[in-house]
Order: sequence, then structure tokens, then C-alpha cells
Amino acid sequence: MHSVDDQNSIGHKFYRAAMRRLMAADVPFLVGGAYALEVHTGIVRRTKDFDIFMLERDVRRALEALAGAGYQTELTFPHWIAKCFCGEEFVDIIFSSGNALCPVDELWFQHAIKGRVLGMDLRLCPPEEAIWQKSFILERDRCDVADVAHLIRHTGQRLDWQRLLRRFGPQWRVLLAQTILFDFIYPGHRRAIPGNIRQDLLRKLNQETASDDDDQCRGTLLSATQYLRDVDLEGYRDARLEPQGRMTKEDIAIWTANFMKPR
Repeated sequence: MHSVDDQNSIGHKFYRAAMRRLMAADVPFLVGGAYALEVHTGIVRRTKDFDIFMLERDVRRALEALAGAGYQTELTFPHWIAKCFCGEEFVDIIFSSGNALCPVDELWFQHAIKGRVLGMDLRLCPPEEAIWQKSFILERDRCDVADVAHLIRHTGQRLDWQRLLRRFGPQWRVLLAQTILFDFIYPGHRRAIPGNIRQDLLRKLNQETASDDDDQCRGTLLSATQYLRDVDLEGYRDARLEPQGRMTKEDIAIWTANFMKPR
């Protein structure tokens, strides 16, 4: 695999050209994924894709602009992601999350930070929104707990924790789980998480009243495949499904079929 740090690599040139095309078309976007993680944490991880985030309303214009440059484009999953291809390289155009809980909205752009990526000065996804989205990725073959821990360690003391709490909303238990794992991973960095945040989350947990009547399975918000038996065969309600969730039955069927393909 070539290095996208090579100024002459196909990937490097493709990503830069795609970003310039979007800027020329006045399509606002933020850089995320491995490249934003590198700016936030210093961790270098090279992949064959480049993640950008934008408002859903801008996706069609983005695809038209990129297709006009001769690239193959597709709306891969209508509830959260599109793609742009150049050979084996591709740009992920993300406007929500696989579980549909983390849509890109104006706050992503209001709190974006500037960073140097691929030799260009670009806006990056805020660490708060990166933590929010990554906290729900707990698949069998992909788990972003390490990314969340690294983001907290490097940015925790300057995070807007109240905004992060609001992002999680009723899914605050997932943030609590990430804070507990962080304390386990980095016992010497507990101060990266404000004490009042831990206290608030633990207070919520202690004040919670148990209910044996809820037949909902929230595991599907963490993994698209590992809780299918629960919702398909054991009668649990899928927490992704409207009105409690943000996905339609069609969204879920299309998303699930992706994981059933031969790998």
C-alpha cells in the first residue's frame, strides 16, 4: 500500500483535488476520520479512504460537483453516507452515523477547528462530535474505544463537556461507559475528565429506576449485526427504529444487508 504522505501518490492527489472541487463549488465540509484524529492526537493511521462530514442538505451538490470532475459517486446508504471513488481510493461523505443517532448539524461547523491536512488548511470535526460518534462504534470487527480514549486524553481538558453531555442526551450511559473505560485505560489521566461530569453521570445512574417492562434492545445502536437475533427472533424492539430512533425499516434493511455480503 502506498503512503498518502507521498506528494505524488494517487491518494494524495485525489483527496486534494476532491477537496478543491468542493471548495470551488462552495460546498462546506469538515475533515474527520484518521486525518482529524492525527491533528487532535498526533496518532498517524493511514487508510485508503478520506472522511469528510457535511450537512445532509449539501450532499447532492457535493456529489454533482465531484461527478462533474469525472469521479464515480454514489449515495451508498441514504440515511448516513455517500462515496466518491478514484480507483481503489475513495472519499467517504458522511452526514450522520450508521445508527443515525449523530447527524451533522450546524454546531459541527460552529465549533470546527482549523488544521493542516494534506498540505491544505482545512476545517476539522470538533473533538466533541468525534467522541460522540465514535462512542457508538462497538462492532465485532471494529471498535473505536481506543480512538475515544486517545481523544479524551489529548483534548479532555479543553472539551466542552456540557455540549458533549447534550449530544448524548438519553444515551448518556454510553458516555458513562466511555469514561469508566478511560479511567481503566489511563489511570494517571483521570483529570482529563472533570470530576463533576463523572458525578453527574453516576448520579443519573444511581437515581435511575429499574424497569422490567421495557422490551427495547439498544444493542443495535452499538452494533449493526450482533443484536439481530434479539430483534428478529426474540421479540425485542429495535432502538434504531422510528419514532424512538431515527431509522426507518427500509434504512435498517439496507444497512443490515451490507453486513451480510461475503467479505
